Amino acid sequence: MADRSEGFGERLLGVLLDRAHEMPPQLIAPMIAEEVARIGGRDVSILLQDYAQELLVPLPGRGLAVGEPEGIGDSPAGTAFLRAAPVEVPQADGVRMYLPLLDGSDEVGVMALTLESVDDDDRRLLRRLAGLVADMLVTKHAYTDRFFQARRREPMSVAAEMQWSLLPPLTMSVPQVAVSGAVEPAYNIAGDSFDYTLNDNTLHVAVIDAMGHGLDAATMATVAVGAYRHARRVGIGLAEMYAFMDRAIAEQFGPEHFVTAQMMDLDVTTGRLQWVNAGHPAPLLIRNHEVARQLESPTTLPVGLGGEHPPISEHQLQRGDRVLCYTDGVIEERDAEGELFGEERLIRCVNAIERAGADGGMRAGALWLSRTLKRERGGRTSDDATVLLIEWRGGAADHLIPLE
Repeated sequence: MADRSEGFGERLLGVLLDRAHEMPPQLIAPMIAEEVARIGGRDVSILLQDYAQELLVPLPGRGLAVGEPEGIGDSPAGTAFLRAAPVEVPQADGVRMYLPLLDGSDEVGVMALTLESVDDDDRRLLRRLAGLVADMLVTKHAYTDRFFQARRREPMSVAAEMQWSLLPPLTMSVPQVAVSGAVEPAYNIAGDSFDYTLNDNTLHVAVIDAMGHGLDAATMATVAVGAYRHARRVGIGLAEMYAFMDRAIAEQFGPEHFVTAQMMDLDVTTGRLQWVNAGHPAPLLIRNHEVARQLESPTTLPVGLGGEHPPISEHQLQRGDRVLCYTDGVIEERDAEGELFGEERLIRCVNAIERAGADGGMRAGALWLSRTLKRERGGRTSDDATVLLIEWRGGAADHLIPLE
């Protein structure tokens, strides 16, 4: 018979899980601090990513240490966040541990705590504890506004509120494929959005840009994404999906309104990419750390303008290829001298980032790209500017990840 007795680690995680089910959101923080204390941890902080993806901000709560926000990319907490790996910092009174809070492959934030010393048993237990804490935060997130409020560093428009509630997790990573996106301006985004889902061996992706600004654009984007999800979930093809979205926008908003869109299907086992382009900028193919080409294709009218049956384009990816989708706000911005940013400048920026090899994989790649493009535009974002990276890694999708 297998030994089913309860060990220390199982008891620690099990008690946390048992207590969490009906725990009010405001008591999650003290419960986490209490459980960490059982293994000798102190000065516990929960740091959440702010909406601009620039800082990790402390979650207030009884029992938690609340200090200043820490920069993503220039702090131990930021390094743990970008790399999705623990960081240990020796201190005079012990070791400060920074553990990424992973919801699947998306990152909620970082848990920080101090131990007198750290061994491999501590590392294993803390990694699992951080995973359980992340799951609890995601679950309780839907029950309270406190987590939303902690992540805000400036006022958010109603349109942006709608868009953030619409977006999927910014990052998804599995052995066969990874997706990561970033949106600007974080607190005033309106007409831009993206969506994705992985159904068995097919990654479905859409990037949209609703005309106009403010609440009208956000409302149109919401309808477009809702129509896309509905069409995708009933299992129709890309061409029929375009027609369904087109009717939804036309019927709701009339003939003077439209949404540019790009809908893609990627077979994650073979690398076959298919897409429909409805008036959207052509995506870039990145191979061997540089832009190999634009994925030019026939286009149809933007969604809502009654375009004809759209052509379906196709390209065979190689393992390691990345596809960059973006909205026109990226290339149509003008810098302080009035010069249009343009596609050539975008390609130069992408190549520079790829050569630098942003540490941290897809999450860091999309984040550095968005920041670099904003900096190159002189910090200006007069229109929504969205980037979405897709990386095809290949391999069979029907095996389990081996345990360490």
